[in-house]
Amino acid sequence: MKIDSNNLPIMETFFSIQGEGFHSGKSAYFIRIGGCDVGCHWCDVKESWDHGKHEIVRVNDIVSKISGTNLVIITGGEPLMWDMTVLTKKIKKNKMVIHLETSGAYNLSGNWDWICLSPKKQKLPKKEIYEIANELKIIIYNKHDLEFALEESKKVSEKCKLFLQPEWARFEKNKSLIFDFIKKNPNWNLSLQLHKFMGID
Repeated sequence: MKIDSNNLPIMETFFSIQGEGFHSGKSAYFIRIGGCDVGCHWCDVKESWDHGKHEIVRVNDIVSKISGTNLVIITGGEPLMWDMTVLTKKIKKNKMVIHLETSGAYNLSGNWDWICLSPKKQKLPKKEIYEIANELKIIIYNKHDLEFALEESKKVSEKCKLFLQPEWARFEKNKSLIFDFIKKNPNWNLSLQLHKFMGID
């Protein structure tokens, strides 16, 4: 089956709790899209990168399986590698709220209620996504990422929520660094991967 706006590579779908960022703690139905060429060395879902390893699913079938909540989170991989127009349109018909988690490296498609932008140094976001992002989330692997966070925050709107999230494997090493930064920069907030602390999907 050919990948197009009606047929997308799906790594997994699941009903769980949003563990990160501004909407942490809310129940949500996750749709993880296969495919990503941004290539973060610390990515915890590297198995999502090769879209060819994942089943191509009809959008109608994807939407028909959504259950448990009216909040749907489209994540990846990198969802914007593909056209999200049809998927978001069909989800919207069911009066659901749709969030996007993206690196912003590709052109925006789809109709979103909330956009969480997580820029990566090796492939920066498109200008248009900076301007409409509701949330900026920077993963902190080392101290240089704090400088990157400050630079990226200059590109988003004043209404955009700012979050720093420690890379999971280096949490203990970097937590003091992040705490000190946030105390000096109170417009920034801490994002934790609550699902990992709780041992859930």
